[in-house]
Amino acid sequence: MDEEEIVEKTPLEKSRDIIAQLKEMQHYSRTNIEKLSAYWLQLDDELKQKDMAKKVEGLLEHQNKFHEALEASIEDYETLCAGLDSK
Repeated sequence: MDEEEIVEKTPLEKSRDIIAQLKEMQHYSRTNIEKLSAYWLQLDDELKQKDMAKKVEGLLEHQNKFHEALEASIEDYETLCAGLDSK
């Protein structure tokens, strides 16, 4: 039985893996924003449950802030990796 050589990833490869995972989080974050928006509309317009709509609106604001911060972090990390890649 041949033993396979374990190839260690480079720091750049590990960084790209992290970026891919952050982008997956970004996708789910966007999905959460869409769902929260739909819930807010339903609570506010259809069900006329203003108190709950207000709570969901707060969640939506937090999710938007998270999404924006995540997007900025991804852009910064991609820039950093581009610099590493050119070395």
